[in-house]
Order: sequence, then structure tokens, then C-alpha cells
Amino acid sequence: MPTYDHWQKSSHCAQGDSCIHIAGGTGRGVELTESSDPTGAILRTTPTAWAALVRTIKEEGRHQD
Repeated sequence: MPTYDHWQKSSHCAQGDSCIHIAGGTGRGVELTESSDPTGAILRTTPTAWAALVRTIKEEGRHQD
């Protein structure tokens, strides 16, 4: 398993424990976790899949205006 340097908090996170944290490792993976339980469930994905998700979310946000 790759070593993850640090967790980065979402820039769209309000105060509280309902935030998504992301970590990019020295390997090829991306990890996501919830701030209220950072040692709990961790979602692992590829950089390509993560980029596609972020792109889709941004596009959907533009269509809701």
C-alpha cells in the first residue's frame, strides 16, 4: 500500500465534521475519507477516475445556475 503524506480538506467544506479529505500518495492512488472518522472507511481510486469525478461535479454545478 502506498504511503500518504497528508490529508487535504475540501475547499468547499463548511465548519463541522461533514467534510471530505483527499490524499495523494507516492504511488499511483488517490484516497478519500470523511473528516468525522478519518481512520474509518477509506475509498481508494485511480487519479484518472478521480479527475473524471471532479470534472463531472464541476460540469453539473455549472448547469444548475
